[in-house]
Amino acid sequence: MTRTEAARTEAARTETAAPQATRDDERIHRIRRRLERLIGIAATEGNSVRPLRNGDEIFTAMLDAIGSARHTIDMMTFVYWKGAIARRFAEALAERASEGVRVRLLLDGFGSRLIERDLLDRMDAAGVDIAWFRRPVFLSPLKQNHRCHRKVLVIDEQTAFTGGVGIAEEWCGDARSPREWRDTHAEVRGPAVDGIAAAFAQNWAECHPELFDARDRFVSHEPAGSAVVQVVRGSAAFGWQDMQTLMRVILESAEERVRLATAYFAPDDFFVELLTATARRGVTVEILLPGPHTDKRVCQLAGQHHYEALTAAGVRIHQYQPTMMHAKVITMDGVVSLIGSSNFNRRSLDHDEEVMLAVMDPDVTRTLDEHYDQDLEASALIGAQRWKRRSLVQRARELSVRPLRRFL
Repeated sequence: MTRTEAARTEAARTETAAPQATRDDERIHRIRRRLERLIGIAATEGNSVRPLRNGDEIFTAMLDAIGSARHTIDMMTFVYWKGAIARRFAEALAERASEGVRVRLLLDGFGSRLIERDLLDRMDAAGVDIAWFRRPVFLSPLKQNHRCHRKVLVIDEQTAFTGGVGIAEEWCGDARSPREWRDTHAEVRGPAVDGIAAAFAQNWAECHPELFDARDRFVSHEPAGSAVVQVVRGSAAFGWQDMQTLMRVILESAEERVRLATAYFAPDDFFVELLTATARRGVTVEILLPGPHTDKRVCQLAGQHHYEALTAAGVRIHQYQPTMMHAKVITMDGVVSLIGSSNFNRRSLDHDEEVMLAVMDPDVTRTLDEHYDQDLEASALIGAQRWKRRSLVQRARELSVRPLRRFL
């Protein structure tokens, strides 16, 4: 190829890329303003968002960040169970606390009930400040149903992590076998860290008399990347929640494609109709769910009740085969992605404390779409006609869990 030909090829490529970039910018601006106005939380610019895939990547990044902490560590999780990884986190937090770092750990009173006593004693002796969110023994039956499902780690007020993983052996590895769950987390730097820190502070304020101290520096954030990020918090309360608004805006704004990955799929009739309406207006709607290795068969049955209506509308439903699919990710039109703790079920949308990142960035979305493509290669598609002919026994199982669907 001559220099002239090469120059022409590069010019043509630039001309093609420019209109696409303009379209992406327009879409990002449109969805940003919809989310900001309808949720009432400003998005921030200048963020770095790094998707992390499965325990080998996620736990390594989190433990490295903990080890680098010099001032403060704030961590909250729904699941903190047993095993080597639980011990590694306890030791890492205790080590930093013993070196004078202010370490706060917030555990859900139900989800983390299996944590080993000696780990709590080790952290407490080192100076880790441990609080519990709504321990069931002290609660009314009404409050017990509203849990803190958020997963947050904030290091020195400048680096944050959030997503789907709990602290347990199930999340270790790289989804290579049924013992290694598939999940997604994100490392965030930039102004959006404040929104993630606020998710921790909101729950800490309910559980602890001291909201902040002299070791909180309230630092300013320098630009760390190009991603626009809105941090959306769902609350364990009654009535329509911001998390429901977030999901609704994404589905109603989609023009080309929506891809949803969720561990627990048990939506109410409103969101089932919204998914089918989105597909019927020509948007490609894909849903990636756990398959044979689901850890909550009851929730899976509740979601399967809707498969017939969804597939009839053109929604493509895939079941992940190698292991438990625990990721909570949505991508839209190649430019917007949601990453966080919220599943597409009644419990997450109606009952629990959740946090999601609305990331408006084509590069981040492209990475998550690539992960999604890889997951589809290991998944089985639910055939519409085959599902319509499912057995009477399967239909009876689906109906049997319907009285429980608002709690799933």
